[in-house]
Amino acid sequence: MATSAEIINFLVDQLSGVQQLSTRRMFGEYCVYIAGKPVGFVCDDQLYLKITPAGRAVAPSVAEGFPYPDAKAHLLISADRWEDRDWLAELVLATYGDLPEVKPRKK
Repeated sequence: MATSAEIINFLVDQLSGVQQLSTRRMFGEYCVYIAGKPVGFVCDDQLYLKITPAGRAVAPSVAEGFPYPDAKAHLLISADRWEDRDWLAELVLATYGDLPEVKPRKK
């Protein structure tokens, strides 16, 4: 089941305070980026964020899930938690801050 455009639009609206946030459609699902750095996925209308120490500190009781087969575990952010804009932005930014810089592609 592919993620609906309505879900992505709602999530982007909830995270409108996060600078340089973008999404890119991939195989019917979406990757979520901040400043070009991938921080998570939206698959089957569910938000998955990469697990980092800072992200886990913001969301200690959030369950883990797998966005697609053979993926590493990610934090599975339930839709009811999306309503809290401030918490969601804090979590996404904490995750972003802990991830390594994106390596430039070789030409």
